[in-house]
Amino acid sequence: MVQPADIKGYIEQGLPCEHLAVDGDGAHFEAVIVSGAFEGKSRIQRQQMVYKALGGRMESGEIHALSMRTLTPEEWRQQNG
Repeated sequence: MVQPADIKGYIEQGLPCEHLAVDGDGAHFEAVIVSGAFEGKSRIQRQQMVYKALGGRMESGEIHALSMRTLTPEEWRQQNG
């Protein structure tokens, strides 16, 4: 069964992150991903970048459900002081 640490590792391998937190129960996961690579990208483009970093694990069903917040470093600083 996939664990939050596995998903964190997959994302870190494919996407440079300033902050990354993943939580979940083995079937449903939530992630907060902060990356400078998201600058100038739409929400959908950011999610596509994360899916690419996951390398097809969503399509294969290895990861059943992943909700995510994708933020630039500036957006993260604005929300977290």
